Amino acid sequence: MTDTVLIIDFGSQVTQLIARRVREQGVYSEIVPFSTAGEALERLKPKAVILSGGPASVTEFGTPRAPDWVFKAGLPVLGICYGEQTMVAQMGGGVEGGHHREFGRAELTITADTALFEGVWKTGDTDTVWMSHGDRVTRLPPGFKVVGVSEGAPFAAIADEARKLYAVQFHPEVAHTPRGGQLIGNFVRRIAGLPGDWSMAHFRSSEIAKIRAQVGQGRVICGLSGGVDSAVAAVLIHEAVGDQLTCIFVDHGLLRLDEAKEVVSLFRGHFNIPLVHVDASARFLQALEGQSDPEVKRKTIGALFIDVFDEEARKLGGSSSPGASGAGAAPAQFLAQGTLYPDVIESVSFTGGPSVTIKSHHNVGGLPERMNLKLVEPLRELFKDEVRALGRELGLPEPFIGRHPFPGPGLAIRIPGEISREKLDILRKADAIYLDEIRKAGLYDRIWQAFAVLLPVRTVGVMGDARTYDHVCALRAVTSTDGMTADYFPFPYEVLGRTATRIINEVSGINRVVYDITSKPPGTIEWE
Repeated sequence: MTDTVLIIDFGSQVTQLIARRVREQGVYSEIVPFSTAGEALERLKPKAVILSGGPASVTEFGTPRAPDWVFKAGLPVLGICYGEQTMVAQMGGGVEGGHHREFGRAELTITADTALFEGVWKTGDTDTVWMSHGDRVTRLPPGFKVVGVSEGAPFAAIADEARKLYAVQFHPEVAHTPRGGQLIGNFVRRIAGLPGDWSMAHFRSSEIAKIRAQVGQGRVICGLSGGVDSAVAAVLIHEAVGDQLTCIFVDHGLLRLDEAKEVVSLFRGHFNIPLVHVDASARFLQALEGQSDPEVKRKTIGALFIDVFDEEARKLGGSSSPGASGAGAAPAQFLAQGTLYPDVIESVSFTGGPSVTIKSHHNVGGLPERMNLKLVEPLRELFKDEVRALGRELGLPEPFIGRHPFPGPGLAIRIPGEISREKLDILRKADAIYLDEIRKAGLYDRIWQAFAVLLPVRTVGVMGDARTYDHVCALRAVTSTDGMTADYFPFPYEVLGRTATRIINEVSGINRVVYDITSKPPGTIEWE
């Protein structure tokens, strides 16, 4: 079994970053809500535990607590923010509210050496950390000592070296604590003694074994979207079970320029994976006719996508509905999906907070009960960058692996208002020029996501000696490390200038180009 660090989540919006920092050390980690941590102990048999932050107050009745076994199992434990406070409260210390609050950057002063800080800080050092708390620790439990203080937190870092229990009031997982990754590395590598040998090669071999054990001699169908996630999932499953897998690519007519051709060429030509290509663009455009509400458009696309997919699955024997099986075809028992770990986390209400469902702009549909298929989700333990690393391990072409994220509803959410074939054609051409100029400038891999939007606005302009009344095109590009927050990309003006000039000259129907410099807080980074 893989050595695992169990992260018990109390509802922090940056808990995912803890898992990422642990995995950066070559150690596998998994996040579970505090309410199911007991089951996770038996299933994962972790070698160490991290308690996350959270929005609640331990001074209030009924707020989350760590299971008692966490402090009795003899495992190394690191508490972060709320994790520190609940550790202290549960072990006999004191936590109070109403003291000096700290939100944002703070100066941490190291007051004693500890294994947690080895090679990072020593006694007397000061460094910047990121705080986000209102309550604070006021009395330590027996056996603990203070190893770091800040202006608003006299117990900003504490340690019980004998029992390998550590806690910090600040957030080492965020980029705003510059040396926080090293601190987490000390915890998992030095204190917990984990070797750091978890890799994509290890994941690949172990996941192939899991897929074979789950699928057996059964048949699997996989819905390809044209994106990286479903592609990597399909290639991994094909490596595990071969032609027991059939991919279904539903072309809803909302894809980027030439994307359908690229998908078919990659899977049929390069990987020789059985693929059904369905051009359903006319059906989708007809269903979207007259629709302008963004949520209605998403739901329309999602529902029709499932209908078309189910129709094709029935032809392959992929449904248990009466008359579903195709002639001579054994029914498919499994449906493969490219679900990622952030999808899993966001789909679970850990503390009754707002992240109960997967965001609708990323999701085009669920698994209907009528299909009666078991899910195969080989990527559900991976983050996006890890999926790309797995794709390289599997031999997918680099341009495909490195492509920017693309939402399930496709260009439908990049055309606010009603959709038409004419608008789609205009946007595809503008988007292709934009990405081409980004690549020519050597900027593509520095940007998390870049795309063009066709605004529901027409403006008067003069092009040559003629007066025009055409669409406005908006360009967006964001940087992100985790897909949870985003900041606009600071384009050199000459790149934007070349892009705008090409779009105006080469795309009939656009006479003005603007650049969106909106940043995004935790949540969606798509255009809304």
